[in-house]
Order: sequence, then C-alpha cells, then structure tokens
Amino acid sequence: MSRLRIATIWLGGCSGCHMSLLDLDEWLIELAARADLVYSPIADTKRFPPNVDLTLIEGAIANDEHLELARTARRHSKIIVSFGDCAVTGNVTALRNPLGPAQNVLQQVYIEHGDPGGVIPLDPGIVPVLLDKVAPVHHVIPVDYYLPGCPPSASRIRALLEALIEGREPAADIRYG
Repeated sequence: MSRLRIATIWLGGCSGCHMSLLDLDEWLIELAARADLVYSPIADTKRFPPNVDLTLIEGAIANDEHLELARTARRHSKIIVSFGDCAVTGNVTALRNPLGPAQNVLQQVYIEHGDPGGVIPLDPGIVPVLLDKVAPVHHVIPVDYYLPGCPPSASRIRALLEALIEGREPAADIRYG
C-alpha cells in the first residue's frame, strides 16, 4: 500500500486546530510511518501539490487568497475535511460579517478606530483582498467530512485520521458533507 499524502491548511482562524493536531504527541511518529505531510503551515511548503489523499482545512474563507487555496485544495485532494469550528461554521472569523461589506470593515479598522490620518492598505501584496462575507469552507467548495470543535480534541483528530487511513468511515460524531 502506498503512503497516504496528507495536507493541512490554515485559513481565517487562530491555528488552534493545528495546535490540537500537534497534541497528538507520540502518535505523530506512528502517523509519520504511514503518511507523508506534503503541505502545511507546519512544513513551510509554498505550493499546494497534486495528488493529495486527505486535506484538513482549518479556518474560514475570509479573503481572496483563502478562496483560491481552498479551490486548489479541492481540485488536488481526494478527501477534504472542514477542520474545526471556523471551517465548519465561520465561527469567530465570521464575527465581522454584521459589520457589512469589506470596504466598511477596512474603513472602521484603519480610519475610524485606527489612525484618523491613516490609509487603507490597498496596494497589491500588502493585504489580501477581503471578501465581503466570511464563509465556512463548504460554502465555497464541496467538503467530505466535518470535524467540529474549537479546537477539536487530539483524540477526535486521531480517531478521524485512523479511520481514513484504514479506509473506514469515521465515527458518527464526524458529520458528512
């Protein structure tokens, strides 16, 4: 059997889900014996690779870079997991949605509640272009499994990974897309 190719992505969120993944402690050694981490913020890879078996997406879709990375991951991944509450529902990241369109949010942050003489950074490459609404991952790409939690516990992450590595369906508390 070939080694599983796993990717993790961190979009609009706090990285708590990745911290919970690292809480797998010694089991990470067992995982490394069965799978390769081919893309992750933990492993400074710049381009999302082709032929990924499993991608865990942490965080909500908040800007154009998130949107493009999520779409790329879907094209190149067999299985996508919404990893944590921000990916599943938008959670804390989506709290900006009631403030209105992105331009209103930028105006409030950089001018009204920041420096009155300030400037909204709009030059390409400085700040990714914000979307008008933060969205959970399944609003922009098809998702195969949902692993809720803020963050999900290491034991639930392990149960999901073990099931998928062994070709089994995850436990009932992992919701399906």
